[in-house]
Amino acid sequence: MLPYVYRVTKYDPADRDEYGHYTGGEPATGDHGPVEAAYLRAVAAFAEETGVSWLAIREPQIGGFAHFGSEPPVDGYGLAGLFPAGLTGFHDGALVPIAVGLELVRAMLRDNGAWCRLEAGGAFAVHVGWDQYLYVGSSSPCDAALNRTRSLGLFPERLHASPYDFAPDDPQHVQRPADADFWGRLYWAVSAHRATFLEETYAANASRWHRLTRDNLKAVRAQLTPRAQLAVWPEPLTDVDAAMASLPDEGLVEIIWEDEDGRITSTVADETQFEAVTSQLVGASSAGVLSLAADERHPLFTAVLPDSDGILRARWQTEPTPSDRDWVFLKTLRRGQVVTGTVTTIASFGVTFVDIGGFTAMINIPELSWRPINHPSDVVGVGQEITAEVLDVDMIRERVPLSLRSVQEDPLPQVAQRIGQVVTGPVTNILPFGVFVRIEDREDGFHGLVHTSELDESPGDVVRVGDALTVKIIDVDLARRRIALSQTQARTPRRGGDRHS
Repeated sequence: MLPYVYRVTKYDPADRDEYGHYTGGEPATGDHGPVEAAYLRAVAAFAEETGVSWLAIREPQIGGFAHFGSEPPVDGYGLAGLFPAGLTGFHDGALVPIAVGLELVRAMLRDNGAWCRLEAGGAFAVHVGWDQYLYVGSSSPCDAALNRTRSLGLFPERLHASPYDFAPDDPQHVQRPADADFWGRLYWAVSAHRATFLEETYAANASRWHRLTRDNLKAVRAQLTPRAQLAVWPEPLTDVDAAMASLPDEGLVEIIWEDEDGRITSTVADETQFEAVTSQLVGASSAGVLSLAADERHPLFTAVLPDSDGILRARWQTEPTPSDRDWVFLKTLRRGQVVTGTVTTIASFGVTFVDIGGFTAMINIPELSWRPINHPSDVVGVGQEITAEVLDVDMIRERVPLSLRSVQEDPLPQVAQRIGQVVTGPVTNILPFGVFVRIEDREDGFHGLVHTSELDESPGDVVRVGDALTVKIIDVDLARRRIALSQTQARTPRRGGDRHS
């Protein structure tokens, strides 16, 4: 917030009543002549005294279907010829010289349908309000500019702050940047046929649509307007007739259509304009109708383009989608972090899903227990609260695998201390290269392999599943989690008594 803020108007403060309402005869519209020129000279005087020669455009807006100004809108919103890139040059962060800044002020004073804040770091700012109220902020008192403003017949008044200072809709909102994770997720979504369109909003009420393929993502990214808002959509287009049949009886909607050459056009219209828009769809290959209500627009995920240095300076706030909310949560997680959650589902294919703060993480069967299990229900149940370790945070697929066993003590090292012991346990499986024997007296006990070379007889002829077999623990490979057993060595004379599972 700048320390010196002045409201500059053509309205004499003496013409206000006790409630502050203007009672004089000055019209709210501009004269497009001497008074307008006085406003511009006043702004130039403040800029000169502050030492500012360039201004940054912030939060640009383009007039939409509804127009609430005192003057009728004009073609081009008063911006014609001001930007080399046309309307897309009118974007957040664009730097313009004072001369262009003054033309923007002129367009706003005339209420031509374009609006923005003009700022120069922490030194200078210009905001244009309704009814020709101008707000100038500076880092210094600017006494000479004040005198110049008065000599021009305008009335400067000192204020605490401009009513048009930026105020975020939600100060706690964490805006997702279009960073490497965003583009990685977008490529994955396009490859998985979950996303087909990118909506690029470069000023409020001004946007472009891009059809996406895996092959054109880089080209689309290269042509995006700096600091644009991005929304990723599944296929919004359908048959033209079906799209027109979905038009509401009344109300504002956005109509999108694609021609046979792949060019995409969108416009905002209401029931009074539907017929005119329909006539533009002749020859269109597909079309779609989207609501303008935030709670009825459902992109897959959104983001805002950071600057070339990777820093997000745009102050747009997109409506967060479920994916955006997941992204905010995932940014708080780290590999190795211990989290608490509730088991919500045990899938038929064996994966356990866990709610950790509103996000659904997953545990694969091997990560449920150090011991062998047949099904997740042997270890956990739906509704059970568990503590687990985060194995990874996949920002692309928005997946978080967990490990329940990582927060538990591994019992296999204790088995390793039993090398040399002879135990008796049931045969649990028979394979061509040997048999498996459970060496602990519990359902989830560890199994060891008796290789055919360590068997007294052929396993197919002598041993059957369920038979008790006396074996010797000859090796425990902790890294590969393998236990080697021997039946022949179990019959070798030894010191100490036999031990059984």
